[in-house]
Amino acid sequence: MKHIFLNLKRFDIPKACGGVNTLAPVKDWAETIISGTDAALQGEAFAGADYVMFFPEAHLLSAAAARDGRSRIQLGCQGLHREDTAAGGNFGAFTTLLTGNAARELGCGWALIGHCEERREKAGVLQEAGVTDPQAVNRLLRREVLAAQRAGLRVLYCIGESAEELPDKERVLGSQLSVGLDGAALENVVIGYEPIWSIGPGKTPAGREAIQETARFIKAQTGGVDVVYGGGLKNDNAAMLASIPEIDGGLIALTRFSGEIGFYPGEYLAIIRRYLGIEG
Repeated sequence: MKHIFLNLKRFDIPKACGGVNTLAPVKDWAETIISGTDAALQGEAFAGADYVMFFPEAHLLSAAAARDGRSRIQLGCQGLHREDTAAGGNFGAFTTLLTGNAARELGCGWALIGHCEERREKAGVLQEAGVTDPQAVNRLLRREVLAAQRAGLRVLYCIGESAEELPDKERVLGSQLSVGLDGAALENVVIGYEPIWSIGPGKTPAGREAIQETARFIKAQTGGVDVVYGGGLKNDNAAMLASIPEIDGGLIALTRFSGEIGFYPGEYLAIIRRYLGIEG
């Protein structure tokens, strides 16, 4: 089974406010994305993959309501808190924090944990606090992974190395895996590989050989857990990524990188067709 993940980040912000949303008014944003993709994904040609969309929290209810009974789209949250409610315990004293139980009740089946943007934010907070332990972020993420699984959520767990970490890549990725997934049920985890050094304007995209080599390393370290490319599944790299046996899918974000940049449902479907080799 292939995995097609979509991380919609904060793409709900209108251009006038510095965002990239030209798709629909914010209140209609999630419904427009679901309605623009759901019917096509129900086609038989798309049956060879699962489709998970990670929405900002405010849009999860409308996204869930927009699906019909035949929908192949699953919903996920963009991170969650490392603690949760419990019968006879904490009743919900988590102001500002999304917990796994809350995410499940909002309609989520997945949680996105360890994305490079989340890792950067956690590292910044720890730096302000004077914490210098390089494994502190991985330990915090481990608690999130376990909290997600206790709530019955599957996890897309992202790992990756920066340009400075490239010479020591295997040690860095190995620690992110061994510490961050310690005690996790790996059958309910998919790993997203983000080569941070290759993501963004003006950077050299990771090549086929480097991606394949890293995917092999990850599978060897985890006993064969599915690996998707988290550096951006796009129209121009979909065929290349599909040719790598060790890669089990990809993470899509923006679908258009010039002109009216942003996410567009028709372009999302075109990327999937190209990756899965669907004609038309």
